[in-house]
Amino acid sequence: MIRHIPNTLTLLNLVCGFAATICAIKGYNDYASYFIMAGMVLDFSDGFAARLLNAYSALGKDLDSLADVVTFGIAPGAIVFNLLAAGGMTELPVFAVAAIIPAASALRLAKFNNDPGQSSSFRGMATPASAFTVVSVALAAAWTDCRIYDTMAGSPLFISLLALFLAVLMLLNARMFSLKFASLRWKGNEERYIFVAVSLLLLIIFRMAALPMIMAAYILISFLFPVAAGRRTSPGQA
Repeated sequence: MIRHIPNTLTLLNLVCGFAATICAIKGYNDYASYFIMAGMVLDFSDGFAARLLNAYSALGKDLDSLADVVTFGIAPGAIVFNLLAAGGMTELPVFAVAAIIPAASALRLAKFNNDPGQSSSFRGMATPASAFTVVSVALAAAWTDCRIYDTMAGSPLFISLLALFLAVLMLLNARMFSLKFASLRWKGNEERYIFVAVSLLLLIIFRMAALPMIMAAYILISFLFPVAAGRRTSPGQA
């Protein structure tokens, strides 16, 4: 019975994705976002439970990807659809742009499943990070008084460019750090600790408005930290 716990958590993740999609169809982007975030917690928990219980299986790996396509691909795609439609874009272009998110997510997960080298870091943005980027914009527009976020969420051009940007990041063969800590030591976890510190600082200062900033910080740290680290080590290697 214990060995079924990880797969049960994965199925609950899928249910959250389904609920998020239904909420988005009904026009409730905020509730859809909450279900996506609940799915993120479950997505982390199923992997943690599998490691803790030593309950790895090929079925669990495939099931995890199927659940992630729903929660982090289809559901955020539905939110993008809503934002574009609310901005006045006609239905066919809305569908075409919104479909980019689930399509890129499915391809990203298929690549991940066939690449054993993505344990401590990713090649391309992970689908939960892409989904949270969409969620962050939707929630910041709904629950803050910041006009910038209202303008961003209400602009079909911005949302379209965001969808394309996230698709490129998911499929880009570039390293982006994972939030999984192999140990609590500073060495080897520098990016993670910097990201956590920056995120907490942004949340304290800006609260809900910090969500898009946190995702921007994640992307910047992923790309800039290896460059800075390389510059620090290059004199010693010469």
